[in-house]
Amino acid sequence: MHTDEGNLDWVFNNTPVFFIRDPIKFPSVNRSHKRNPRSHLPDPNMFWDFHVGNPEGIHQLLVLFSDRGTPKSVRFLNSYSGHTYKFTKADGSFNYIKIHMKTRQGVKNFTQEEATRVAGEDPDYMIRDMFDAIQRKEFPQWDVFVQVMSPSEAEAYRWNIFDMTKVWPQKDFPLKKIGKMTLNRNAAFSPSTMVPGFAASADPILQARLFAYPDAARYRLGVNYQQLPTNAAKVPVYCPFERDGAMRFDDNYGADPNYVGSTLQPTRFKTEENGVTSQSLSLHTDHEKWVGEVSTYTSQVTDEDFVQPAALWEVLGREQGHQERVIQNLAGNISGVTSSKLRDGVYALFGRVNQELGAKLRKATEAKVKN
Repeated sequence: MHTDEGNLDWVFNNTPVFFIRDPIKFPSVNRSHKRNPRSHLPDPNMFWDFHVGNPEGIHQLLVLFSDRGTPKSVRFLNSYSGHTYKFTKADGSFNYIKIHMKTRQGVKNFTQEEATRVAGEDPDYMIRDMFDAIQRKEFPQWDVFVQVMSPSEAEAYRWNIFDMTKVWPQKDFPLKKIGKMTLNRNAAFSPSTMVPGFAASADPILQARLFAYPDAARYRLGVNYQQLPTNAAKVPVYCPFERDGAMRFDDNYGADPNYVGSTLQPTRFKTEENGVTSQSLSLHTDHEKWVGEVSTYTSQVTDEDFVQPAALWEVLGREQGHQERVIQNLAGNISGVTSSKLRDGVYALFGRVNQELGAKLRKATEAKVKN
């Protein structure tokens, strides 16, 4: 989004939670979901072996194998920050937020059969659908809502607000509409592209993405990808410390100093008496001490990690046939697991969400295995 103070990128998911809460597991979750390194074939054994061993992702798995896991188009899905961000003020005060974007085009999903057919007939369908809609000037729109939590509420809340496997129930923190977003350009996005008033929290997965996404963009597009017309800020952004490199589109700041605190900075860009300085608000507060203590994760999983997935399973039960479709979607995938011991581990994992779910999943899957 182009603002008066630079660009603000929102890189969100179509699910409000994620598979992990510890960023050290990021490479592993990605590898387990990709192809077998020897055969280069999809491997359900790898997928389910990871998730049985890392059960904190059960909430995301339920979303993934529900109807919500196969959206008909990016235009027809709701989107979520997932991460906890901050709305900040100049005096250093802030509130924590989560962002929800609800599509104005209506939510539409594929069935498993439709998704399989489209993936075979047109693997680029999702990209084409969005690109063509923007080319036709049928710009998709979303209503933007936030959930707001004060630092004191965060310290006392039941769940760790930096845990990306959890949501903030809307009964506790209702949605508040703040605006509308229209997507009218294709661009390279990074969650580290922010403006004053919007900031990252200590969410460990978010902190990892702040580094990873710019690295990916630099790898694909070059070190000066933020100067591309689509990505460039529409207001002057002065940062002579970042310069040089291939595909530089401007005068590369000429002779401007590239170090902090210079008195030689051109007056047209001067922001303080002594030029560009490195400045930050003091963060040494009791709250930040609490943040440091709760944002270091272990792999320990407790019954609390199954409370929200159990609630989601009940919600899916209110939609006709949805629970049955989830079971069939799961069974079709789990039936490819060759180890009966590993399959038993999967049934036990879902049984911790709901005993009946685990039993029905076992019955549906084993029927497919025998056939």
